[in-house]
Amino acid sequence: MRKNYLSREGYEKLEAELKDLKSRGRKEIAEEISEARAKGDLSENAEYDAAKEAQGMLEKRIAELENTLAKASIIDDKNIDSSKAYLLSTVTIYNHKTEKETSYTLVNKEEADFKAGKISIDSPIGKAILGTSEGDVVDVEVPAGKMKIEIKNITR
Repeated sequence: MRKNYLSREGYEKLEAELKDLKSRGRKEIAEEISEARAKGDLSENAEYDAAKEAQGMLEKRIAELENTLAKASIIDDKNIDSSKAYLLSTVTIYNHKTEKETSYTLVNKEEADFKAGKISIDSPIGKAILGTSEGDVVDVEVPAGKMKIEIKNITR
């Protein structure tokens, strides 16, 4: 069983989403199904079909969250070597092709948010910089081609 390493913040966010989906989400879907059912013949009731499909998607998300949280292990970043890029490290990289520096925080895929500067350790860049030290240069295969990046700074 593969562990899902999460920050405390990420774990609590997923836990809150699960609680909301189980209470408010299920209640809203049940009301939609009830309203659609009241409109008559279910065999040609598009609203009923849409509500049942939404219910299926909701239950799928609930199952995913329950699975993620069941396998979760909250990381205590005090015990992690700060000289290397690991989960919850903020890494400043220099892209040799674009000649630009960018900072990313390495997180689990459930916490990834590219716009917020959080990239998954399962992404091509995340995999490439995981375990590196300041000054290391790595080649990364990304959808746009190959890029050469240099690790400029690692912080926690």
